[in-house]
Amino acid sequence: MKAFEASKRYFEIAADQLKIDSDRRDTLLIPNREMQVQVTIERDNGQLENFIGFRVQHDDYRGPMKGGLRYHPEVDLDEVRALASLMTWKTAVANLPFGGAKGGIGVDPNSLSTREIERLTRSFVDQIHEIVGPDKDIPGPDMGTDHRVMAWFRNQWEKYHGFDPSVITGKPVEEYGAKGREEATGRGVGLLTHKLMKRLGSKPGESNVAIQGFGNVGTHAAKFLDEAQFPIVAVSDITGTYYRAAGLNVRALLKHKLEHPRGLLEGFDDCETLPPDALLGLSDVDILIPAAVGGVITEENVDQIQAKVIVEGANGPVYPIADRILSDRGILVLPDILANAGGVTVSYFEWVQNRQHYRWTLDRVRQELEHTLSDAFEKVWQTANQHDVSLRTAAYMIAINRVQRAGELAGFA
Repeated sequence: MKAFEASKRYFEIAADQLKIDSDRRDTLLIPNREMQVQVTIERDNGQLENFIGFRVQHDDYRGPMKGGLRYHPEVDLDEVRALASLMTWKTAVANLPFGGAKGGIGVDPNSLSTREIERLTRSFVDQIHEIVGPDKDIPGPDMGTDHRVMAWFRNQWEKYHGFDPSVITGKPVEEYGAKGREEATGRGVGLLTHKLMKRLGSKPGESNVAIQGFGNVGTHAAKFLDEAQFPIVAVSDITGTYYRAAGLNVRALLKHKLEHPRGLLEGFDDCETLPPDALLGLSDVDILIPAAVGGVITEENVDQIQAKVIVEGANGPVYPIADRILSDRGILVLPDILANAGGVTVSYFEWVQNRQHYRWTLDRVRQELEHTLSDAFEKVWQTANQHDVSLRTAAYMIAINRVQRAGELAGFA
């Protein structure tokens, strides 16, 4: 199943609940703009190489569009279109004054040198600078990009438009970035996991956690949950699943990853090592957090899942057919548009600080993050119980209602 088809299916289920007419559905679903560009760079060996870049601007009813930049070999128009629509619903369910967008380049960043990635970024900005800006579309980091890429992006954009650090978020703290932005998505996953289990009447020490993907989101989620006394019994990356029934030493895992040349878990030996996909089917896991890439839980492997709760740290990790099967089995899913909204929430805080030319403390960022995500969670929980629907459908219902209402007030829907 294509990524946009999957996100559209979740939209349709919620739209059915809201009894939205078909013409209104098209207005809410069809992106405002889709741009595909050729990005040409000179490699370090002097050869020219061409890549394809994308920026999809889905919706701006609620404010300037917001969404990350992804550098990954599998980036294509369908994936970026799906991720842009997810950003619209994510910002709406978190009640942030943004719309949704997404961008990316089909490239393996590990195959490029640092200087080649810089040239790639600057060339991409040259192609799209006219359609992004602090009041239009505000990019941020995503898979394969980081604070360095954001700094290059900002610098190149400012060559055309002048000083304005609010053009992009996820910047280095020294370059007008927000404290706590790097940890924000993973911390939000941890916060909401804790809140959900409390709602279910489960204490932290009673719920084993497995985290698929040990990148930025997975590491910060593991750190937060470990400090909250949740046993982390398994984590995985491309090199394998690292499992210990009594609970992994998360600090040792983080130290090992930091010291590994490629930032991987390969070689960590204070546990049992299993194949990467073994993590999904572990029998002693209560909470499964897919925090890697999309489309990892499908019709083909959903029967392996033994966890009672799934918290979607990644974007679109569960396909609709698998989601229905999980629901039929009584497995509770906290959806991506709420679960991983911590990143865009702190990006909003960064944008606000840049606009005000004022810097918040880390404590304030964390307090505001918890407040925003807690409010969103409570609204989703109440809506799900009120309408007897899943948490995912409840989150989409809230988001769609807010976007549609903004369009109506503007006279466009």
